Amino acid sequence: MDFDLKTYLDGKNRKINQALEKLLPQKSLRIVMAMRHSLMAGGKRLRPVLCLAAADTVCGNSANALPAACAIEMIHTYSLIHDDLPAMDDDNLRRGAPTCHVAFDEASAILAGDGLLTLAFEILSSAENLSPARNLSSSGLKNPDKAIDILKIINRLSRAAGYENMIEGQMQDIASEGVLLDVDQLEKLHALKTGAMISASVYAGAVMGRASDEQISHLEEYAYNIGLAFQVADDILNVEGDPEIMGKAAGTDNDRGKNTYPALLGLKESKAEAVKLVDRAIKSLEIFDKEPASIKSGPLCAIAKYIIERKL
Repeated sequence: MDFDLKTYLDGKNRKINQALEKLLPQKSLRIVMAMRHSLMAGGKRLRPVLCLAAADTVCGNSANALPAACAIEMIHTYSLIHDDLPAMDDDNLRRGAPTCHVAFDEASAILAGDGLLTLAFEILSSAENLSPARNLSSSGLKNPDKAIDILKIINRLSRAAGYENMIEGQMQDIASEGVLLDVDQLEKLHALKTGAMISASVYAGAVMGRASDEQISHLEEYAYNIGLAFQVADDILNVEGDPEIMGKAAGTDNDRGKNTYPALLGLKESKAEAVKLVDRAIKSLEIFDKEPASIKSGPLCAIAKYIIERKL
């Protein structure tokens, strides 16, 4: 029987959105309105869902990972707000709505991104206060290593979002406009810009699910491959996607002289490469189907396939 991904995603998105509403409630403050404009605009919530799915895979209970999932979505949204700025990609639409600097102004958008980034780490560092249940492990026993686990996640997310990964990837993306890269260089760029945060999302869920080192290793391999597959699919959508469905313009990568997989490999070869990456990701999850205590790899396998089949 096929895994019901739609029901799974709907359920996780509902929990994530409810938690985000509590963490950043509506206020008349302009900065809060700007932050919420982008954070609550919808979207796939892929990274926080991956965080929850990783926890589900190793322990069958993702409740402990919800604060980390929300923090991850805030970091991701901050990066989108800044990416959309006139000094970066200068985009006017995001998720079918005006980008933050268009809806408000450039200064407000910069501060909204800053606000979301710092709020993410405030949430992570105070996660113990969010729910008494979070003092327990998946077995219901007290977890004495919880503070250490949270510090591991804070460290990993800080590095993934920092100057050696996501920010460096963005710098390389800007610097390489109009400059032809080879496929290896493009893979390294996207591993930094996109892949690092996807890997950190999976890692955070695994740690909050009390995964073993061996389980984390397999999940890291999964995350690396779907991170690249996601970018290949994104590049393909920018060529042949429907702007009405995507909620943003198509063809912008070519207009800006960006390096993309379709530009270097062609559309047919890019689609084949995305399938190969997903196949590798799914293969890395086989370990979990041998463990009766796990809910198996269904959610993560289905998400991997969804990444290259999506229309937005």
